[in-house]
Amino acid sequence: MRQNPTVTRIYVPATLALLADWYAKGELPGTADGYASPDDSEEAEYAALMSAADDSAALLAGPGRRVVIVVEAPAALGDQVVPLKLVAAVHADLADRPADADPDEDLGWFATQEIPDLIG
Repeated sequence: MRQNPTVTRIYVPATLALLADWYAKGELPGTADGYASPDDSEEAEYAALMSAADDSAALLAGPGRRVVIVVEAPAALGDQVVPLKLVAAVHADLADRPADADPDEDLGWFATQEIPDLIG
C-alpha cells in the first residue's frame, strides 16, 4: 500500500532495448504511455501491470521479453520527462521463459539496482 496519496503508480510498457535506452539517458520520455492504477488495491495494480505487459508484447518485433517499468510519480507530472529516480521497480519475463509461454504468465520483479544486469 502506498503511503503518499499524491503519488501515482504508473505501469509503463517497454522492451529491453527501450529500458536500456532510457536507463542510459537517466529518464523516461514524457510521451511514454502507461497504465495508472486507479487505487492501490492488489487487484487494480495487477490489472494495470498485465495491461502494460500486453502492450509490451505488442512492442516486440519478434520473440523477446516483456518489460514493464513501474514509476511512482507525482500525480501532477503530466507530460514531463520522468527521472529514473522515480522508477520503483521493473517487471520482466525471466530469461528462460519459452517463446510459446502463456501470455498471461506473471513477470519477474526486479529492483532498480538490478536494471544493469537485466539489460546487460
